[in-house]
Amino acid sequence: MVTQDALPGMETAEELEGVVDSIVFASDDGRFSVFRLHLLKQHGRVNVTVNSVPPLVGQQVQLRGQWVVHPRFGDQFKATGMKIAAPSSVEGIERFLASGVIEGVGPAMAQRLVAKFGADTLDIIEKKPHLLEQVSGIGKKTATKIAASYRQQSELRDIMLWLEEHGVSGSYAARIFKQYSSFAIDVLETHPYQLAQEVEGIGFLTADAIAASIGVEKNDAARVAAGIDYALQQISLSGHCCIPDGALVEKSVKLLQVDAENVRKVLKKQLSLNRLAVEYMGGKNLIYPSWLYVAEKKTAEKLLYLQRAAEPLAVEEPFHLVEEWERNTGMELAGKQREAMASVLVHGIFVLTGGPGTGKTTVIRGMLEMLEAQGLEILLGAPTGRAAKRLAEATGRRAMTVHRLLEAQGGGQQDGGSVFAKDSEEQLEADAIILDEVSMMDIVLMQHFLEAVPDGCHVILVGDVDQLPAVGPGSVLKDILRSRVIPSVCLTEVFRQDGAGTIVLNAHAINGGRLPRCSPQGDFRFLENNDSARTADMIVELCTSVLPRMGFSPLSDVQVLSPMHRQDCGVDSLNRRLQAALNPRSPEKPEFVNSVQVFRLGDKVMQTRNNYTKQVFNGDIGFITAMEEDHVTVRYSEEQAVDYERSELVELQLAYAMSVHKSQGSEYPVVLLPLVPGHHIMLQRNLLYTAVTRAKKLVILLGSRAALHTAVMNDRTRKRYTLLAERLAQEI
Repeated sequence: MVTQDALPGMETAEELEGVVDSIVFASDDGRFSVFRLHLLKQHGRVNVTVNSVPPLVGQQVQLRGQWVVHPRFGDQFKATGMKIAAPSSVEGIERFLASGVIEGVGPAMAQRLVAKFGADTLDIIEKKPHLLEQVSGIGKKTATKIAASYRQQSELRDIMLWLEEHGVSGSYAARIFKQYSSFAIDVLETHPYQLAQEVEGIGFLTADAIAASIGVEKNDAARVAAGIDYALQQISLSGHCCIPDGALVEKSVKLLQVDAENVRKVLKKQLSLNRLAVEYMGGKNLIYPSWLYVAEKKTAEKLLYLQRAAEPLAVEEPFHLVEEWERNTGMELAGKQREAMASVLVHGIFVLTGGPGTGKTTVIRGMLEMLEAQGLEILLGAPTGRAAKRLAEATGRRAMTVHRLLEAQGGGQQDGGSVFAKDSEEQLEADAIILDEVSMMDIVLMQHFLEAVPDGCHVILVGDVDQLPAVGPGSVLKDILRSRVIPSVCLTEVFRQDGAGTIVLNAHAINGGRLPRCSPQGDFRFLENNDSARTADMIVELCTSVLPRMGFSPLSDVQVLSPMHRQDCGVDSLNRRLQAALNPRSPEKPEFVNSVQVFRLGDKVMQTRNNYTKQVFNGDIGFITAMEEDHVTVRYSEEQAVDYERSELVELQLAYAMSVHKSQGSEYPVVLLPLVPGHHIMLQRNLLYTAVTRAKKLVILLGSRAALHTAVMNDRTRKRYTLLAERLAQEI
């Protein structure tokens, strides 16, 4: 792999023309390749990098780009544009066929084909494949195979050419061909906006560029409809399930640069065709993408059904059973804890909430033992692997991620939904299910989970409603509580006064809008500094010298969190600095370098997307334990080590520092959190509360006192547009 740092003074675009000599590297996802180019106008060969699938060996290409220098491989040409022609010379045709790109043809067969047909070889393969049988070693079956393979390569080349001719990067060709095969050009020319819905990695903006290149007008109805869909997609990424029609029109007008009346007309048409959904509430028309409308509606229906239809337990005096459990275990419960344990024996669905130190874990263990005593088969789950591991450690029972419970198989692009083996047809086998950290679950995952819950099953949802909401759309836990329909108990009394007592008390203080009490030598510290760059220096110093002297491992015990990704104290910058300090470059350490980041043997890394084949999920953290020429190995636990091909490393990022959102569901001995003025747009109470509740032994806040004050006092959490609470209250 290569870096893409241009040499000083060499940023001016240059052009090269030549014949592709060989393919050095091609990523599986078609987003990056390296090839050797035999120059036509100059002498010699050069290495070329391009952010696309590679051209074919023997093809003649015209390149536009700049010269760059790789620290290991030297001068390379970074192509930013590429035009391709089929090989025309006899030598080029033979080299192309000998490369192995055509199934059934190797060097010897390529030589025989060119000897027989000369410069007409490719025309014969494409248009008269039956003539191939005249060549020794080719029968009817082989001739058909050669023709089919060449046709596929030819179609891929045609897509690349079409895209380049229309001013769009050819890097999308492989994905478009994979989706549409021989119909790809037809889709590009007649239905370009389908690409945004159906091809991974292509969004509205790319599809819009393609549409513009073929002359689609700005106010074309298909363009406006696609723009509305894109606006709704962006709205869902901000956590909303729906949006008032006026706000949607305004957002779409800004995106599309068309008249508002045109947008309203197309929106009305989409609603009449049921491509979008609408609910009237509070004097507003709220517009949904259809997949979120279905998710919200089905979630409400199943929650209400479970409330009515759970199998009644043969329990006459639930509070007597709770008291008996207290006597048998020697535990003395508070009133709310006792109420919660009795409630699960009565209700089909129940919600338990509470902050740190309020005894949720004790109640969960008690619920488990009491339900098991009733002969129920119980499943335990949580949204992330780390949250599931914590639940397993707390209960002594097996716990799985919700995705593993549902046997996730992968998913589609737009709706964020996965395909699950467990669903309404093939449901989970359980009499009761306990889910922890439910504040992290979005509406789509909750819909899929509830669909897999069998009739009569009891469901207990556990979480802390004051944590950050789910990254995905919806506010499921908050909306369930807001509806006041589903039975719930909120634990408020703080019991944990030892060990992490100051952390727990400060977390509740923050949640109540009070500044935390910090001590220079205590387990909750604030290191004041008004300069962001100096704050970053202090974080590195803490990790490299101060905390190790206190007995903490900077890799396994310490987690640096940040409200943002950019700036001196953002996740990206801190990761680079901490990697350099904790795992520096060395001749003995192999590394992988690309234009985005460096991975080195020993690095702490995080999986950034769900990979159902490898069974690793978004947020899982591990260490690079091996790095070979073609793959790296990441160890996530004693039981799980995962191999990644070089092209799959896009799924990983460094994890010396991570966002507060990514830390949800986890606990670390030590948490470091910068709070600097540059992060002001993200400084809010629930973010600070979430961050400090990740720590078990020590919290260190660094930055300005003004930023800390802003975070504590800012309780104006952004309203999410959802109607789950109203649906549960049956107000719709």
